[in-house]
Amino acid sequence: MTRAAQDTVPGERAPNKLGLEAVAVSVALAASNAAAYVLTVIAARVLAPSVFGEFSSLFALLVVGAVPAMGLQTVVALRVARGRREGGEAFTLGLIATAGVTAFGFAMVPVLVALLHLDGPAAALVVAGSLAPLTLLGVWHGVLQGTRRFGTLAGLVALEGAGKIGGALTGLFTTRTPTGALIGTAAGMLLAAVVGWVLCGRSRPVRGGWRGLGEVAHAGQAMLALVLLVNLDLVLARHALPAHEAGEYAVGAVVTKIAYWLPQAVGVLVLPRLADAENRRRTVAIALAVCAALDAVVIAVAALFGDTVVSLIGGAGYAGADLPVAIFALVGSLLAAAQILLFSRIASADRRSTLLLWLAVALEIVLVLAWWRSSITEVVAAAAVATAVLAVVGSSVEYRHVNDRSRDV
Repeated sequence: MTRAAQDTVPGERAPNKLGLEAVAVSVALAASNAAAYVLTVIAARVLAPSVFGEFSSLFALLVVGAVPAMGLQTVVALRVARGRREGGEAFTLGLIATAGVTAFGFAMVPVLVALLHLDGPAAALVVAGSLAPLTLLGVWHGVLQGTRRFGTLAGLVALEGAGKIGGALTGLFTTRTPTGALIGTAAGMLLAAVVGWVLCGRSRPVRGGWRGLGEVAHAGQAMLALVLLVNLDLVLARHALPAHEAGEYAVGAVVTKIAYWLPQAVGVLVLPRLADAENRRRTVAIALAVCAALDAVVIAVAALFGDTVVSLIGGAGYAGADLPVAIFALVGSLLAAAQILLFSRIASADRRSTLLLWLAVALEIVLVLAWWRSSITEVVAAAAVATAVLAVVGSSVEYRHVNDRSRDV
């Protein structure tokens, strides 16, 4: 029997321990994101502009490539939290998903070479190979999350971030090429994946693990829609606005990311609890309240000290930019709420409601391309409207679903 199989899901933790775990997860996630930002800044100074463009596009592919891992983590965490703690079953499911994602990545290599105007296939091949450890890490994150070993999860997240960024920096300074940086990143993720396997009990594959593939596919497409929605306004701003204003918009979008990422630990902590249908309504309500409280601080700071925030993020060159910083913060807070609601719908096996995310994506695109495209304020307002509609309708669906279930009982 594996260690993962022996672990029991803990009961209610003492508030002080839960608080420490929340802080640990928050710090690990924040440090990982901050390290990725530092990598971008260093790469911009080490590489020539044309090569830096190649670097940025290739690493952006890894962000997209992480979506299947996010879906896999969500499904494994929920299955484990419901008592299916067989590490071998989760490992088998992860291996099958990893094989499919990696095969797709290698099949896309010729397309990527042509699309990104690469000199050869080497960099694209490394990206495809990196998808294997990246996807497997989703399994170990899910096992640790589902068994509520949040302290260990925080350590693995920190190790993964250090491995990815440390490896990328090592490869970057050694070779001065995007390919070298990607090789370092792949090595760091492989190390983290092996450590995750050890932490979760050195599981072995078993028969029947493929049965969760449908759940993974559903969660993956929902996560893809969320990732797209989080980044869509930047793409639309680049398309609709002059280059200078699009650059200013990118500074404001950093505030959106801050508001979105600040409550990320809330989602990590509550996801296993959402597997319990009886307490799901209370869990969602508390999670949304905590997210709102955290992001209320971000919105207040943005409203009161907007010019200072812009200067701190963008530097002196953006000191005169007249950005609606509070609206950017509002968009991020609404996205954080939408993520909690999405987790609840996935836990409820409600496949129709997750289509709301894709409808929100379509609404934002239509608003910008058809009407609100003449200023920074209009583009971010479109993002705010789309995410607000998503949050309101998603909350309504959540409330109705819980009430219907209560009447059935």
